[in-house]
Amino acid sequence: MVGEPVHGLPPLSSFISLCYGPRSTRIDWVAWPDAGELASGRDRARGRNREEAGRGMVGWSQFRMSDFQGGTHHDRVPLSLLFRAKRRQACFPLVSALPPPPSPPCTPSPPRFLSGGHAPPVLDGPLALVTSHLRDVGGYVTPLVTSAWPCRRRRVSLASGAPAEADEEVFVPQHGKRVLWYSCGPTVYDASHMGHARSYISFDILRRVLTQYFKYDVFYCMNVTDIDDKIIVRARQTWLLQNYSQQVLTVRQVLADIKEAMTTFEGKLKAETDPDKLAMLERINGRLQEAVRLVEQRDTKQEQSDEQRQVLLDAGRDVLAGWLDKEMGSSVTDNAIFSELPRRFEEEFHKDMEALQVLPADVLTRVSEYIPEVIAYVQKIIANGYGQVYEAQGSVYFDTAAFDCSESHHYAKLVPEAYGDKKALSEGEGELSVSEERLNEKRSPNDFALWKASKPGEPSWDSPWGKGRPGWHIECSAMASCILGESMDIHSGGFDLKFPHHDNELAQAEAFYENDHWVRYFLHTGHLTIDGCKMSKSLKNFITIKEALQKYSARQIRLLFLLHAWKDTLDYSDKTMEIALEYEKTIKEFFLTIKDLLRTTPSTGVQAWDKWNQEEMTLNNKYQEKRQRVHEALCDNIDTRTALDNVRELVTASNSYIAQAQQLKRRPNRCLLQTIALYIMDLLKVFGAIPTDCSIGFPQASGQTINLEETLMPYLSAFATFRDQVRQSAREQKATGILKLCDEVRDSILPKLGQEEEKRLLKEAKKREQEAAKAAKDAQRKIPPWELFLNEKDKYSKFDDKGIPTHDSEGAELKKSALKKLVKLYEAQEKKYKEYLAEKGEGKVASGDS
Repeated sequence: MVGEPVHGLPPLSSFISLCYGPRSTRIDWVAWPDAGELASGRDRARGRNREEAGRGMVGWSQFRMSDFQGGTHHDRVPLSLLFRAKRRQACFPLVSALPPPPSPPCTPSPPRFLSGGHAPPVLDGPLALVTSHLRDVGGYVTPLVTSAWPCRRRRVSLASGAPAEADEEVFVPQHGKRVLWYSCGPTVYDASHMGHARSYISFDILRRVLTQYFKYDVFYCMNVTDIDDKIIVRARQTWLLQNYSQQVLTVRQVLADIKEAMTTFEGKLKAETDPDKLAMLERINGRLQEAVRLVEQRDTKQEQSDEQRQVLLDAGRDVLAGWLDKEMGSSVTDNAIFSELPRRFEEEFHKDMEALQVLPADVLTRVSEYIPEVIAYVQKIIANGYGQVYEAQGSVYFDTAAFDCSESHHYAKLVPEAYGDKKALSEGEGELSVSEERLNEKRSPNDFALWKASKPGEPSWDSPWGKGRPGWHIECSAMASCILGESMDIHSGGFDLKFPHHDNELAQAEAFYENDHWVRYFLHTGHLTIDGCKMSKSLKNFITIKEALQKYSARQIRLLFLLHAWKDTLDYSDKTMEIALEYEKTIKEFFLTIKDLLRTTPSTGVQAWDKWNQEEMTLNNKYQEKRQRVHEALCDNIDTRTALDNVRELVTASNSYIAQAQQLKRRPNRCLLQTIALYIMDLLKVFGAIPTDCSIGFPQASGQTINLEETLMPYLSAFATFRDQVRQSAREQKATGILKLCDEVRDSILPKLGQEEEKRLLKEAKKREQEAAKAAKDAQRKIPPWELFLNEKDKYSKFDDKGIPTHDSEGAELKKSALKKLVKLYEAQEKKYKEYLAEKGEGKVASGDS
C-alpha cells in the first residue's frame, strides 16, 4: 500500500519532503487513511469524515517512523492534519515506512522529547498531539500552519538591522515606522476588574515603548463590545429584577417566588460539572436557604415586612434574576434596554483606565455603531463562497470546512490543536447561541455565527436575512478592517482570546480580502490569577479596578506588571504586590538622595564641576553597561522585567558610590548622578510610571502645571531649620504644647508641601510605626480567645460554643483545612491571653461558654 494514491491524495513518499526544524521529535507511528474509509471527493473528506476521524474513526493504517536518534512512541494523526500536510506538501521526516505492527496500541504512550521536556496536555479536539509536540520541542510548524504571530513561540526582536537569532522574529512594520495596531477591548456588562488591568496596562506599556522609546508612529484602534450574549442576558435580568423590586409585593409573595426560583436553580446546580462553578452555585444556594429560613421563623407583621422583603431580594438576587429571565425574558423587546447597561459600564471602564494612567486609543469603535458595515462584510464573505445562509432560520454561519479546504487558506492558525474543541467553540458562540435548536442550524459544529437571527427578548437590526444581530467574532474583523484596511501590523488581546476568537477573526478577514496576511503579529497577554486561583466573573471571585486602587496606587500596580513578563501568567496578591512596593521604595529613596544632593551642591560656576577619579569612572562604566542591557532587554520582546532588574542594579551601584564618597569625606559627583537619575526618570516615563512633565522623583499629585518643589524648597528648608531650633528649645523647657505643634508641622503639614525627603523624618515615622505595632500587639493579647473571631462577621456567619467559626459569610460550612487553621489561631490566642492574665495576676482563662 505504501506509495499508492488514495482518492486523489499523493503517494506517501511525496509527504517525505520536509524536515520541520533543527530538532526532531520521537514520533514512531503515523496514521494513514485506508482507501475504503475516505469518501470520494475532497469536500466530503474535509467535512464529515474528517470529524469522524477526529472522534476515533476506524480504518487506519499505521507506518513505522523513526527520528534520527530512534525512539519508540505511538501516535495517531487525524485526517485533517494529513490533508493540511498534502496541501503544504509537507509532513514529518521519515527514515523508513514499515508494515503496521500486529497489535497497534489503542492508547498513545506519553511522548518523550529530545529536550527532556514535559508531555503536552491531552486535547479534547479532533487534532492529535503532533502539533503540540512540534511546539514543545521547538520544531517549526510553519509548513503545516501559516501563522501570523510567530507560531513557533519565537521572541520578537526590535533591533533593526541586527541578524535574528534562531528563536527570534524581527519586527518589521509594513509601512516603515508607521504601525497599525488593533486591540480587542472590553465586553461591557460588568465592572472592570484586574484581569482587564492586566491586559490594558500591559498593552499601554508596549505601546509607550514602541512610541516613546523606539520612536514608531503607532496608530492604535480599540473596540468596545456592546452587543453580546452576556450583555443581553445581564441587561434583561437587571431590567426585570428592577421592575420586580419596584412592585408592591408582600413578603409571602416574594417568598413564594423565591422558592419557585430555587427549584429551577437547583436543577441548574445538579447539571453543573465544573467544580469551581459548582462550589460558587452552592454558596449562592446556601446563602439563600439561610435567608429563607430566617424570614420564615420571624413574625411577618407589617412593620417587619419591608425589612424581610429586602433581605430576601438581596440574598436571592442571582437566583431570582435567572428565574425572571426564564419566565419573562422574551417580553423585553426595547433596544434601549440593551444599550443602557453597556453605556454605563463603558463609562466606568474609561474612568478606570484614566485612573490607571492608560493612554486612550486613537480610535474607539463600538459594534452597535457599525451594523451596516458588519452586514456588508458578511455579504462579501458569502459572495466569496465561505458563508452558508440558512434562510429558514435567518442566521449566517461561516463554513470552516470550505475555508480550510481552500488552497490559499488555513483555519485555526493560532491554535491548530484546538480545532474542534467543542467547549471553546461553545463559549465563543455565547450562552444564547448554544441551544439544541441553534446547534442544529449548523452544518458542522465547527462553523460559527456571522449573523444571528434574533429571538424575542434580544436586540435586533434589519438585514438581508431578517431581524438579527452580529456574531461576536465578526465585529472585530469588520471594524478593524474599516479603520486599518486589509492588513495590520499588530493585533492584541488576552491569552484566552487566541481560540476561537482571534482564529475566527483571521478566517473571516482572510475570506473577505482573499489574503493570508490580515495580521502580521499577535500580542497575547498572560492570565491573571488572584492569590493563585483562577479569576472569573462567572465565579464571582474577581477584584475590581476600583477596589484595587483603594489599596494600591496606579504606579504600584503598573510596577507589578513591569516586573513580570507581559506574556506570562501573573498572580495578583499581597505577596506579589510587596515586590512592587519594595521596588518603588528603592527608586523613591534613590530619587530623594539625588534631590538632596542637587539642593546642597553648586549647580553653576567653577565649583559645579569636579574632577573624575577612578570611582566616577567605575560608576560611569556601570551606567553605560546597564543602559546597554536595558536596551537589549527592550529589543528582546520588550522585556521590562529584565530592564527594571538592570535599573535596580544601577541604583545599587550609585548608592554604593555615594556611601563610599561620604566615607572618604568627598563630595559625590553631581553631574554624573544627575545624569543617571534623569535616565531612570526618562525610562520610567516611557513605561508610564511617571508623568512626562515631572522632574526627578515621583510626583506628589497629578495635574500640577508648576514645579512647587523647586519654587518652595528654599523657604521650606529655612522653615524646617527654624522648626528644629524651636523644638530643641521646647525640649529644654519641657513645653509639651509647643512640642505637639512642632510634631504636627513635621508630620502633617510639611510632607504635603514636599518636605518628606528628609531621611530623619522617615526614620522617626518608622519608629512610631514600630511603637504602634507593639501597642497593637499588646492590645491583641488582651482579647479573650472566645471573642477573637466574633468581630469578623463579614467573614463568618456561625460559630461554635468556643467562638470558633464554622460557616463562612455566605452560609457555607468551612472546609476542614480552614477549620484547622482557625483552631490553631484560637489556641495561639489562648496562650497569649493566659500570659497576659499571668502578668496581671488574674489566674486562669475563663471558658468561652461561661
